[in-house]
Amino acid sequence: MTPREDAIGLHRVEDLDPLIDRIGDARFVLLGEASHGTADFYRWRAEITKRLIVERGFSFVAVEGDWPDCHRVHCCVAGGRGDPEAVLSGFDRWPRWMWANDDVVEFARWLTAYNAARFGDRPAGFHGLDVYSLWDSLREILGYLREHQPGQVETALSAMRCFEPFAEDPHDYAYSTRLVPENCESDVLRLLASLRETGDVPGLDAGFVARQNAEVVAGAERYYRTMVRGDVESWNVRDEHMTDTLDRLLEAYGPSAKAVVWAHNTHIGDARATDMAAAGMLNVGQLVRERHPGESFTVGFGTHRGTVMAGSRWGAPPEDMPVPPAREDSLESMLHAAVPDADSLFLLDEAGEWASQVRGHRAVGVVYDPRLEWRGNYVPTMLPRRYDAFLFCDFSSAVVPLHAPVGVS
Repeated sequence: MTPREDAIGLHRVEDLDPLIDRIGDARFVLLGEASHGTADFYRWRAEITKRLIVERGFSFVAVEGDWPDCHRVHCCVAGGRGDPEAVLSGFDRWPRWMWANDDVVEFARWLTAYNAARFGDRPAGFHGLDVYSLWDSLREILGYLREHQPGQVETALSAMRCFEPFAEDPHDYAYSTRLVPENCESDVLRLLASLRETGDVPGLDAGFVARQNAEVVAGAERYYRTMVRGDVESWNVRDEHMTDTLDRLLEAYGPSAKAVVWAHNTHIGDARATDMAAAGMLNVGQLVRERHPGESFTVGFGTHRGTVMAGSRWGAPPEDMPVPPAREDSLESMLHAAVPDADSLFLLDEAGEWASQVRGHRAVGVVYDPRLEWRGNYVPTMLPRRYDAFLFCDFSSAVVPLHAPVGVS
């Protein structure tokens, strides 16, 4: 069959029925994105997730975001305290637009209303998987210990004092470890051990939240320490941390829990189906399949052209940038020729031979320069091995951030 014959047109939510049916009894549904700044990806992920929560009893959404920030969103949607837009506006780590945007606000408001109508049932959650919130997590731990375990406060303060000279700049800490052998690993591990000792009570209580913050601190310290080596170890540290967090959340929610994950294609699509494996890289998609065989379903996303929210360099203000038409030899170019000007779904276990050909598959990061498309941004991919389904948006538009991008007042 050809891509045109395999395509399922997506015009309304009901058109997702074949995907929901194919997901079946999976406990993990991993929903990707080809960029962190494309509204169409956020909207389709939200629609899929809503149906999984309502129709299949999924327990929570876990996103490529920071644990402390996302926990504040979780508290908002789970208990109705505050407005999701106000909470999301409080995200201040760059790139803010990844989660502080109109589409996430709309989904969070839906989740708030859904939970409020459940009359005592356990609320569907919203959690962060990432490893970057070293200082925020330290402050959260200190607050918890002062209230619940005052005898361990000095352990947290010792870790904070170790990081203090670096003025909350993780890169300064990372580079310092190259120059001198001393680092904060031992302080962090003592803090983690002290909190793990209190882990006897199951569930998503304040103790679990504090222990997860300690896991973040330990993961972040290791991530930044390995980052300066310039090899793949820091990538693997990060994706192992995200997968470990996902597993801890499943355990906290109980034996019947099911999770939806929102993250970039490079994290959720099985690394073994790309050139990442040859470079020694693994990712969340690979690890979930290995740890939970037969229990996951992965959906990749892509676009041919449009606009995207991104920064011209790390830390730069976000810009609404053009996404030029995909390279002629790419997956996206082939699908554009087959289903132009349309959103389409492909169930890859039914797809023709076209899907099994190795092709470049576009990946746009938070830092982007459209003029350099020809130099990179394409991951050689065997589609059915990387994903179980693929959602293609021929033309896509940038997210609308809650904080004004460049050129917008």
